[in-house]
Amino acid sequence: MRLDICPKCTHVLSAPATSCPRCGVIFAKLAQADLHKKRTALQPENDGVRQQLCHVKTGESSLVIGTKALFLLLLILYGFRLMLTSIQNFPDSGGWLHAVNLVFHEAGHLFFSPFGRFLQVLGGSLGQLLIPTIVIGAFLWQRDNFGAAVGTWWLGESFLDISPYINDARAGQLILLGGVTGSEVEDYHDWEVLLGRLGMLQYDQTLARLSFSIGSLLMLIAMLWGSWLLWKGWQTRSRG
Repeated sequence: MRLDICPKCTHVLSAPATSCPRCGVIFAKLAQADLHKKRTALQPENDGVRQQLCHVKTGESSLVIGTKALFLLLLILYGFRLMLTSIQNFPDSGGWLHAVNLVFHEAGHLFFSPFGRFLQVLGGSLGQLLIPTIVIGAFLWQRDNFGAAVGTWWLGESFLDISPYINDARAGQLILLGGVTGSEVEDYHDWEVLLGRLGMLQYDQTLARLSFSIGSLLMLIAMLWGSWLLWKGWQTRSRG
């Protein structure tokens, strides 16, 4: 007589069965769970990153999701307004967010000042890019992907905000902090100093367009990411 053993509790089965009479486990479900574990173990590491980025908060109320959707809509409208603005006209379109970026820009100069003149000058632009990046990391750490998407939008906007500054490296016509232009004060315009030391002043407009393109791409990614998260969140919302 054939003897089978329950894989969970090792109870001896005197005849073929679909479940264990002692522990009640269903053999088909147990086999399916084991297969899933094996497949998960064989998945590449980047699946973990994909799962992290696709994580959606479930059980949020319709009010919370609706508020997030309204906020995202404002970011989309404002974002497209900025992306459709020419680099030459962008300084007049940044508005209040430019003032926010400026705070972190100047803080970056101060933070990087102990590391030499070049990094001190570069620190302004780095500062206004690092802060949104830190915000993205903080939200990802908390598994708040919608917050990370908003941070990504801000990072993209910061790249846009830098681009007219880069574009003005040779011309020196932008009004800088202090009410003067780069052409009026020597060694004062950040990107004139940076590109001048690197021997790349002739590439100022090319680099400005690159910065603007990177920023636009990041903002588009953030808008799509945020929209997808809200759509999935709406499907799993709390209906209580």
